[in-house]
Amino acid sequence: MQEQGIRPARPHTERTEDGRRVREVLTYSCRQRRLSGRQSEIWEKHAAEWWIPDAAADDLAFDPADWFGGTAPLIVEIGSGIGEAASALAEKRPEANVLAFEVWRPGVAETFARLERRGVSNVRLISIDAVWSIEHLLAPGTLSELWTFFPDPWPKTRHLRRRLVTPHFARVVSTRLQQGALWRLATDATGYATQMEQVLSAEPRLSNVYDGPAPRWADRPLTRFERRGVRAGRPITDLAFARV
Repeated sequence: MQEQGIRPARPHTERTEDGRRVREVLTYSCRQRRLSGRQSEIWEKHAAEWWIPDAAADDLAFDPADWFGGTAPLIVEIGSGIGEAASALAEKRPEANVLAFEVWRPGVAETFARLERRGVSNVRLISIDAVWSIEHLLAPGTLSELWTFFPDPWPKTRHLRRRLVTPHFARVVSTRLQQGALWRLATDATGYATQMEQVLSAEPRLSNVYDGPAPRWADRPLTRFERRGVRAGRPITDLAFARV
């Protein structure tokens, strides 16, 4: 909960005086959002229960626990895609609430389908900017774990400022993680892996669990992004940083 009037507007909602949308540098691009017939059916079946509407974030009393029906350890995944990791990992952690950020609507629908097939009900999807949300919707010390698997590497020089892992975001995350909680990351972009390790190592409230990259996390399922990287011969880098 925040005091009245101090939360900035959600990304994509601010307008200039003449009504134009304010341009913002975000860590993602909004891809085509049209659902297939099958995806529309699964959306209609589960969205009311498993998806948090964008406008819910405008409530200054927003609390993720309200959308899960109870308080439990909170795990966040940023960029859950089609739900390969979120559904598999949430199934192994029935005692936790898993909040998955994904702005691609077909991916959200596909995640619903995976959750349904696995019989998993402890995941909620939200489709607004994760950087803004973690800073403005989550209270300090409330995250028991954070997953960031294969974020967009934005390889072109002019796009580097759109990368997710930055000193500012590392500071924000470090305050939201509980003492000892982990931020687990994976990428197939070597340059981005180096940047991630450097940025997170420079944040005094985070400590690298390993001396360099982490061994592959055994619980993390092999997703289509990782398979694509392996086929292309790109090395996969895992990282694990703990809140100190």
